[in-house]
Amino acid sequence: MQPAYVAKRFGVFLLIVWVAGTINFFLPRLGGSDPVRDRLVAQAALGGSVQAGMEDMVAEYNEKFGLERPLWQQYVTYVGDMLRLDFNYSIANYPAKVIDIIREALPWTLALLTTTTLLSWVIGGLLGAVLGWPRSPRILQYLMPPLLALNAIPFFLFGLVLIYLLAFRLRAFPLSGGYQSGTFPAFTPSFVWDVLQHAVLPALSIILVSIGGWALGMRAMMVTTRGEDYVTFADAKGLKERTIFFRYAIRNALLPQTTALALALGQMISGAVLVEVVFSYPGIGTVLFNAIRGSDFFLVQGIVFIIIVSIGIATLILDLIYPILDPRITYRRA
Repeated sequence: MQPAYVAKRFGVFLLIVWVAGTINFFLPRLGGSDPVRDRLVAQAALGGSVQAGMEDMVAEYNEKFGLERPLWQQYVTYVGDMLRLDFNYSIANYPAKVIDIIREALPWTLALLTTTTLLSWVIGGLLGAVLGWPRSPRILQYLMPPLLALNAIPFFLFGLVLIYLLAFRLRAFPLSGGYQSGTFPAFTPSFVWDVLQHAVLPALSIILVSIGGWALGMRAMMVTTRGEDYVTFADAKGLKERTIFFRYAIRNALLPQTTALALALGQMISGAVLVEVVFSYPGIGTVLFNAIRGSDFFLVQGIVFIIIVSIGIATLILDLIYPILDPRITYRRA
């Protein structure tokens, strides 16, 4: 691969991150809300009265967060902070820093969504490949309609169904949370087992809904691939059915699926926000939801910036490894 092309793609990546990051800065401020005042008023309301000296407190906190400065100065500071991955303090959780909140929540989301995305991709891809092959077992054809029906249901809505059936009625799994309330997180067998039990329902809601989409995409690619000349030629040569299926059909049908997987992995931090909210799962989705509700500018900006960078990196890596996945793709000029 030519170094000039790599440099060009990396430059495009930086441009996209900058543009998206700029939009990320201005969007929360378009509503005209005052997050510091809203937060202080909400805290005062919990005490049943309006605190004295409210304006002085608002001014003090605005100065602390840099919100009293002109918008362009805030933007310059924001760009510098993003380069250092320093997202300032959380307005709603002061004096906690945004990066610390993200660091605590990110492993939960990565563990849940990486596992569920890969499992649904593998299961759905294999199922779609078998369904798209003319000599597949006929009984598998009956799996596609229910899987497609599930694929039309949002993650969080199917999650509510699972909560009612498996947690509320059968009591087979915990209702919500990442682990049992009152438990101190520690890397012990009992705690790991507790975490796995709490993760089953969120994982099922994502996997069962996603399988149908992956299977449908892979089935369509297999139907297209089996009509190609190289598959016909391999069949005419008398190669084994298994060899044709794995080495000729699936291998050439995987490229679009791999593209979709890379984009799904890049977007997985934000892909199941409402699932985490429904299950009260201690991941990025729940943190982002609470930050939006509390007009926590800096926490929202930090999480969205992480999402932007992850999607950009996934796209960049995918673009660079395309020639490895398919040697027919080249970036050399004719």
